[in-house]
Amino acid sequence: MTESRITQLYPSGVLDPSRALDPSRTLDPLHSAEAPDARSEPAALTDDDLLALYAAKKRWQPRVLANFISSVDGSASAAGLSGALGGPADKRVFDLQRWVCDTVLVGAGTVRAEGYGAMRVSAVAAAWRLTQGFAEHPTFAIVSGRLDLDPASDVFAAAPVRPIVLTTAAADPVKRAHLEAVAEVISCGENTVEPHQLVAALTERGLVQVHCEGGPSLLGSLVAADLLDELCLTVSPLLEGGAGPRIVTSPGETIELQAMRLDHVLLAGSMLLTKYSRAR
Repeated sequence: MTESRITQLYPSGVLDPSRALDPSRTLDPLHSAEAPDARSEPAALTDDDLLALYAAKKRWQPRVLANFISSVDGSASAAGLSGALGGPADKRVFDLQRWVCDTVLVGAGTVRAEGYGAMRVSAVAAAWRLTQGFAEHPTFAIVSGRLDLDPASDVFAAAPVRPIVLTTAAADPVKRAHLEAVAEVISCGENTVEPHQLVAALTERGLVQVHCEGGPSLLGSLVAADLLDELCLTVSPLLEGGAGPRIVTSPGETIELQAMRLDHVLLAGSMLLTKYSRAR
């Protein structure tokens, strides 16, 4: 999966006004100049095109967006890592989504498993963010009920912006004190991290564009609370075999089905990059 070139499958022609539907054009595939064998190859999307697709329509309207990847047979990871399913195109979109958010929200287990470091974007990204009303770097927000985080790790020690740790009132006070030296620690519930309180805590601090990168338990809690506004799901052209988890782990309760609306489908080689919005 070395393909980094990305094209748009759906909706077609949105980023190319010259391909807008002309009522005078014939729709007969046998005689139309638009017949499949006569069509030019779709134009590759630039970074500006991708930023336009993933940026919020209203900068200051709160939004919770999640970005996940899944194998064709539904696994969210391979050998315990989601990165094993990805490729250059997926990484490209993953990085650009950090350009258009106020905070990157990640569960502590994912931070440890995927080897996260400091939440820092490139100099080019930081300059672009300033022109769009964002801080230079997104704030790293980590969800951890047990506070099993190393205050000396680069996540905290090399952070360009003081991270946030979202935990519970019942969390270990000694661990909390150690983390408070390097991060803002916020209680979002008594014994469990309550998703409504979590999102409210971020919004109150002006972090309205929330970009969730995992893991399945955190996404499950956001879905159960009906707080997920948009889901970016990459479908990797791989079969994992059934050992890995799904992208969502239920917190326990059964929920009613939640309708989603397809926003776009992008293609990179045999990899699909989709985006859905919650249909409320």
